[in-house]
Amino acid sequence: MTFPSPEGATPAMAQWFALKAEHPDALLFFRMGDFYELFFNDAEAAASALDISLTARGTHGGEPIAMCGVPVHAAQAYLARLIRRGFRVSVAEQTEQPRKGRPASKGPLRREVVRLITPGTLTEDELLEAGRQNLLAAIICPTGRDASDPGLAWIDISTGLFETATVPPRDLNDLLGRLDPAEILCADTVELGDFATRRTPIVPPASADAARQRMAEAFGVASLDAFGTFSDAEAMAAAAAIDYIRRSQAGQLPRLSHPRPSDSSDILGLDPATRASLDLLRTRDGETEHTLFAAVSRTVTAAGSRMLADWIAAPLTDPERIARRQAGWTWLLDKPGIRDDLRASLRAAPDMARALGRLSLGRGQPRDAVAIRLGLGVAREIGAILNRHENLPPIVEQAARHLDRAHELEDLLGRALSENPPARMDDGGIIASGYDAELDAQRELRDGSRRVIAALQQEYAAEFGIPNLKIRHHAQLGYVIEVPAATSARLRGREDLIMRQGTASASRFSTERLVSLDQQIAQAAENAGMRERHLFTQVVGKILDEAALPDMAAALSCIDIAQSCAVLAGGGMWCCPAVGTDTSFVIRAGRHPVVEAALPRNARFTPNDCDLDPDHRVMLLTGPNMAGKSTFLRQTALAVILAQAGLPVAAQAMRLGVVDRLFSRVGASDDLARGRSTFMVEMTETAAILNQAGPRSLVVVDEIGRGTSTLDGLAIAWAVLETLHSTLRCRAIFATHFHELAELADTMPRLSPHTMSVREWKGQVIFQHEVIPGSARRSWGVHVARLAGVPDPVVRRAGRLLSTLEKERGRQAPPLPLFEQATADEAPAPPPTPALPPAALDMIEDLDPDTLSPRAALEMLYKLKKLLKS
Repeated sequence: MTFPSPEGATPAMAQWFALKAEHPDALLFFRMGDFYELFFNDAEAAASALDISLTARGTHGGEPIAMCGVPVHAAQAYLARLIRRGFRVSVAEQTEQPRKGRPASKGPLRREVVRLITPGTLTEDELLEAGRQNLLAAIICPTGRDASDPGLAWIDISTGLFETATVPPRDLNDLLGRLDPAEILCADTVELGDFATRRTPIVPPASADAARQRMAEAFGVASLDAFGTFSDAEAMAAAAAIDYIRRSQAGQLPRLSHPRPSDSSDILGLDPATRASLDLLRTRDGETEHTLFAAVSRTVTAAGSRMLADWIAAPLTDPERIARRQAGWTWLLDKPGIRDDLRASLRAAPDMARALGRLSLGRGQPRDAVAIRLGLGVAREIGAILNRHENLPPIVEQAARHLDRAHELEDLLGRALSENPPARMDDGGIIASGYDAELDAQRELRDGSRRVIAALQQEYAAEFGIPNLKIRHHAQLGYVIEVPAATSARLRGREDLIMRQGTASASRFSTERLVSLDQQIAQAAENAGMRERHLFTQVVGKILDEAALPDMAAALSCIDIAQSCAVLAGGGMWCCPAVGTDTSFVIRAGRHPVVEAALPRNARFTPNDCDLDPDHRVMLLTGPNMAGKSTFLRQTALAVILAQAGLPVAAQAMRLGVVDRLFSRVGASDDLARGRSTFMVEMTETAAILNQAGPRSLVVVDEIGRGTSTLDGLAIAWAVLETLHSTLRCRAIFATHFHELAELADTMPRLSPHTMSVREWKGQVIFQHEVIPGSARRSWGVHVARLAGVPDPVVRRAGRLLSTLEKERGRQAPPLPLFEQATADEAPAPPPTPALPPAALDMIEDLDPDTLSPRAALEMLYKLKKLLKS
């Protein structure tokens, strides 16, 4: 985006050009009174994106200056729309207050960029999704002689989360898929795949030593090693993220947790294609409805929703940690009273983590401090509920310990903050009466002015003998005595009165006492505001000094997940799976939680078993479209994710040996942006599976080889199936329309052919959505076409052509070479068809079945049999 030269600009526009140069790639919100105004190309882009009027103000270089603006009070809504459209916004505020006597020749009041708003640096509730983390990620990929694995750091400045990791290059996209960062800081040379649109180019730190030093200074420690062991690439990525946040917040750094190295080895491997296939947190079109998260979440707090989403996005591979999570919610299963009490208390819990984030940036409002006070009360209440019981499961007991802390802060906030504080600082009334004597005195003078003025009015009326004398406040004159013009002559000439204004109907006078009182009242209001802001800043400082708050917020989230799982499991057929270190895999009566949740109230989901134990670890699934193959594949994969996340599973029972990597390829589409066809996308994803899957992996794939010719596709499908079975030796469900592959069960001992049950009744096909042993012999494609609404003439024509093609293939086409068991010469000749005797044919032609009695029909059969023998 290009802008005109600043040469010849007016003082105000010269200021705009200077601020625009600080962040040339961002739209500049330039504060002018009660509006944020945008100029030149910024205005054109914003007016188009926001659908607001584009006007002009003044000229520059002989051309009108394009301009648009948004009201300050409504700015958050407009900012949210711009951020969602991919814009970055810098905000310039007036940092110099006007004062009397300042000459206009000094130019416009000073303005500075106070914040850079980008997708990864949001803090306001209006700009954030309550139940989703908003991560800023930084990636450093070392090059040259000392090249090593890429280092990552990710931060959520709205909650203070700060973690790092070192990953092999092949796992980089897997980690990005798990984190789903809103913004990624990295060099242009880093390959981001599907995340390329979220890139923000950066210059990495000069050296690892410099990065470590900056990080240590940011957290006030002598060495970064105080927080753990970080690779050079991790330290550089963390420093890059910290520097970027400082720049975006005008030099401020929010309250962040200490950086924590993250080990991905105990996280279930899920690549971006698998996540997209399974709709874990979002569907392919970005919606949150009809996702796994939406189907299983019964949380009542925003922070609990974020933690649950993190559990689903990063299932575990450690059975002990999984069992620890399971124990939390299974303890509540048979305790509906405790569950209901926890749920009722949690409904009042605010989002403490995000309130802390805003307060730490100096962007907090009274409601954020009140949120901390309310959160402390909820924590104490929930702690009391839990502490009434013995033998709490470890995860609940640990959470309960964090809830009974920060008593002094709770007492302070109870005394300092008013019961119902205003939404904004400028409205006043934040600090409670009785907390500070000086503030109370200033408020008394400010709020008692009406009583003082009323008393003075009565005094003057009596002294001057004018009953209808009034004391009024005038915007320019301040407090004045106002009398009717007819009686003003009585006051003229008095030395203690100053004539200020005369009109046809009234005269206005002032006194030294009124002038002094006016100044005192104005000063009292200003002093009360300043004192209140000072006291609020002190209270915020006490809040930020309390180290227990982040752990308390996390404990509330953990309790919310426990009650959510108990509510879910107690409301239907959900099980607590047995997760171990072996290679077992059995699901009894499993269901697809998302599909089941979307069914009409009177509809019932058909459950299915899935057995991938070692003796039959590869299931070959055949059957027609619309019969439920894809649903079965996905529900099996989702069961693994729920089980290893430590959550209830939609099944009657489940036994699972931990899966280290999960691959799901169900449903395919092209990638026109990169010039890749559906078949190319499918083959690329198949290659990823064959290069990464191992004996402890689970692979669920649908229709490998469908995008090319029949023989090519069949050959590819056979080779892939063979590799999964005999080379990778993983657990797999392989859905296909190549029914011939079922014959491979004779040569693959671990292959178990299954099919979708189909019934034909009165010429109609009924899909029973049931998985049964065996293999399909027909695809029922023509019947599916009828169900899809293809016109009847087309369906009938397709049926006739199918019959013809099947006959032609059976009569002329040789067996498929892949499955040829014997040559045509070696095949036994079919037995000759015996001819019927002429007498028998005549007898059959003369028969009238409708007139035959049972006895006559039986006699006719004996006669025909006798003729055949002769």
